[in-house]
Amino acid sequence: MLTRLSAVLVLMTVVLTGTAGAVPPPPPNPSDAEISASRAEADAKAARVGELTGRLTQAESRLQELLDDVSYKRELANKARVDLETAISEAEAARREAAAARVEADAASKAVEKSRLELDEFAAASYAQGTTVGSFSAYIGAKSPEDLLARAQMLEAVSSSSLNRLDQVTRDQGTAANLDSAARAALQKADAKQAAADEAKKVAEQAQQVAVHAHSAQAAATEELQSNKDAVERELASARGAVTGLEAQRRQYDQWTEAKKREDEENARRAAAAAAAASAPQAQAPRPAASAPAPSGNRVQTVINRALAQRGVIYAWGGGNHYGPTYGVRDGGVADSYGDYRKIGFDCSGLMMYAFAGAGVYLPHYSGYQYNSGRKVPLSQMAPGDMIFWGPGGGTHVALYLGGGMMVEAPHSGAVVRISPVRYGGIMPYVTRML
Repeated sequence: MLTRLSAVLVLMTVVLTGTAGAVPPPPPNPSDAEISASRAEADAKAARVGELTGRLTQAESRLQELLDDVSYKRELANKARVDLETAISEAEAARREAAAARVEADAASKAVEKSRLELDEFAAASYAQGTTVGSFSAYIGAKSPEDLLARAQMLEAVSSSSLNRLDQVTRDQGTAANLDSAARAALQKADAKQAAADEAKKVAEQAQQVAVHAHSAQAAATEELQSNKDAVERELASARGAVTGLEAQRRQYDQWTEAKKREDEENARRAAAAAAAASAPQAQAPRPAASAPAPSGNRVQTVINRALAQRGVIYAWGGGNHYGPTYGVRDGGVADSYGDYRKIGFDCSGLMMYAFAGAGVYLPHYSGYQYNSGRKVPLSQMAPGDMIFWGPGGGTHVALYLGGGMMVEAPHSGAVVRISPVRYGGIMPYVTRML
């Protein structure tokens, strides 16, 4: 009796031990007809997914084109602002030059007046003595040879001292005329510079208006495209969910079958592995190798570090300079609707100004000028620290290449400075290398 009880207990122990690690109960196993129907439905959904994916790609491409167009117009406005400041500075210099020439011309005019007064005094004195400068009347009125000689001696003495004032008057008049001409030329130059400044201002205002209209159109188009994208993604998710149907159940059932076949063998291996582990010496885990330090102490790394340090700083159109983020600039449109002029941040070219200033390179606040500021390198050879450009003449957008297909940029209103994959649509075939 005791022997039978012991055998039962042993059998229960074996059964309980074997079932403790068993695989779960089998999942449903759909029929072949159900699987065929599921596959047909999945094929139809896959075709729909392909169509929707194509539409989504087109929508995203159009969205990026609109965003690039707005960025290009914004950078044109930046260019006009730079040209306006230059023209005003040159006009002010021309006016200062004209003012200095006018002072010299006035001084020369006073010298002419003084010489004339001295000449008038000489003529009056000569008349009082019975002579007329520059005529023979002084000799005609002589009453004797002695009187004639005396008058000749007097005129000779006067000519050696006072008559040269007539030459001085002539010289002073010439100097005054030259200086007056210089003053007029300087004023004409100032007027020309001022006209250039006014024209630059007009160009800036027109560029800003174009940017406003482009932003308005882009905002409406973006909203519509985003709505389409959301609808496409929902349909994609629905299609992918349907694909999992009965075919997924069959795969799960096949996986369960394989797991069940290996169950007994796995239990045996587990016991053998446990015994081997108990008798084998513990291997010492290798120590992790120290990571190589990041490159430092060079100008390129300084530029990259300064740009990366601004991650998360808000985008502000017209913002940023060589010293850090600044308030944005009004554009009368979408940038204003984002409140860029109330924000302290960077636009794309402003971020490049700040990054490169750390290495002693001072760039202008316009991506088109920045594109021509350094050495052109083919896009296929770009290296960390190179500037990447988009749009005609690099005037749409600029970013800093980090390596590994990544870049750091200040993208657009409402966004922040961020790291992004390099976008190749509309990209220029050359990068600009400053260091």
